[in-house]
Amino acid sequence: MKAVLRSFFSLSVIALALTSVGPQADAAARGIYDGRWSVVIYTLRGDCDRSLRYSLRIENNRVLGEEQSYQVQGAVARSGAIRVTVAEGGRSASGSGRLVGNTGRGQWQTSTGECAGQWAAERRG
Repeated sequence: MKAVLRSFFSLSVIALALTSVGPQADAAARGIYDGRWSVVIYTLRGDCDRSLRYSLRIENNRVLGEEQSYQVQGAVARSGAIRVTVAEGGRSASGSGRLVGNTGRGQWQTSTGECAGQWAAERRG
């Protein structure tokens, strides 16, 4: 079970860090946050890995997962505010925060509340 949670939460938090507010991105904001991002998640509560690092891309202010094993919903607002939901195998997690320039920070939590923590993101060249 711990391995399943680890995989799920790892993917969840990555996506949390890189997607955003509302179902539709502000058309004027297209491209502001596009690019490759490195995301580190930190678990502060629960039996999940304490920290993990992953890479993702944002295109047209939508997060793109590198695998099809999980679903991501979210969009980056012009202000950089983010809110996202990630689902895999009947489990989900959500998070919120803000991207500013080439960095971002926020918090995440599983839908059941069993794990929660913070995330930090950095855009890569």
